[in-house]
Amino acid sequence: MEYRKVFLKPKKEESLERFHPWIFSGAIAKIEGTPEEGEIVEVYTSDKQFIAIGHYQIGSIAIRVLSFQKKIIDYSFWKNRLEQAFVLRKAIGLTPSDKNNTFRLVHGEGDELPGLIIDIYDQTAVIQAHSVGMHVNRQEIADALLDVMSPTIKHIFYKSETTLPYKAELTETIGFLTEPTSDFLAIENGLKFQVDFLKGQKTGFFVDQRENRALLEKYALGRNVLNMFCYTGGFSFYAMRGGANLVHSLDSSAKAIEFTNQNIALNFPNDPRHESFTDDGFKFLDDMPQNKYDLIVLDPPAFAKHRRNLRNALQGYRRLNAKAIEKIKPGGILFTFSCSQVVSKRDFRTTLFSASAIAKREVRILHQLTQPADHPINIYHPEGEYLKGLVLYVE
Repeated sequence: MEYRKVFLKPKKEESLERFHPWIFSGAIAKIEGTPEEGEIVEVYTSDKQFIAIGHYQIGSIAIRVLSFQKKIIDYSFWKNRLEQAFVLRKAIGLTPSDKNNTFRLVHGEGDELPGLIIDIYDQTAVIQAHSVGMHVNRQEIADALLDVMSPTIKHIFYKSETTLPYKAELTETIGFLTEPTSDFLAIENGLKFQVDFLKGQKTGFFVDQRENRALLEKYALGRNVLNMFCYTGGFSFYAMRGGANLVHSLDSSAKAIEFTNQNIALNFPNDPRHESFTDDGFKFLDDMPQNKYDLIVLDPPAFAKHRRNLRNALQGYRRLNAKAIEKIKPGGILFTFSCSQVVSKRDFRTTLFSASAIAKREVRILHQLTQPADHPINIYHPEGEYLKGLVLYVE
């Protein structure tokens, strides 16, 4: 198969020689013809040596590399990459079982499939495209996925209406690519939860906090727990199982609180320890009585998705954490996170240092947290390390 050729400017191949999977528009000298967005193109150095093949798109990241070897990108290619991803999940013990049928199968660049996310919820896979190229190839990817995961996976839902470039004016960005299902129930570490494929954030649930939720369960016994920005209540029902004295879940979205209540009812029906609140997180903390909670979870949505918003994001994290550290009961535990890719671990830790100083409390770091093993980080693509968290002990 013949693909259009893209030629780089002199010395712009250096990052590709280090296997970084992005090619920026400023590195391109010329393109043969006018490729459509999402088209497969071959990339050559200024002296016309092949160096990569990938998806072309309009924007700062002009090409997302699929391979550094000359390959035909077809059904066999997708199937092979999905098989490799599944082998990794089996190696880390994340094959579907009665206790856990929820995990991430494909994590973009971490699985050498930049722009593609696939999460598994029982018999349903949710595909999310972050590039036009993956959107164009969605049906072929879905067919290969059924081949690799059959008979475990029977349904595939495509959910990309909020992740694709809006200027591309793409259609059919949400809906089933197979026979539909109305079963939206999944299991994580023995706990049940409803997955909002249609309107939920990400693919319907925050799969990346699985291990951090399990850690919180170990600290919950006898504590008064506040789960801020709770979404569908993941940390809340782990705290309940861990023996918390009370658990309060808060989110600004009434729909999220509705799902939280459903999930609590699935696992702890009629349990009087749980109560939900719909409110702004910053306002709730300001109005919150001193020493009411001795375990607080701060897992806000990304405060910055672009580097230009970094300063404001850090100010937001500082203010949020300072108030929580100020109000938490002495001897309290704070689980605090940032899922903003542009916020580095160093930025986040420095912000927590400032927040502690503002609150004038003695604070110790108990754990440094990150994303789980089914969200692997390509060693050549450090940008893939997006989730960072700290567990703090506040005296």
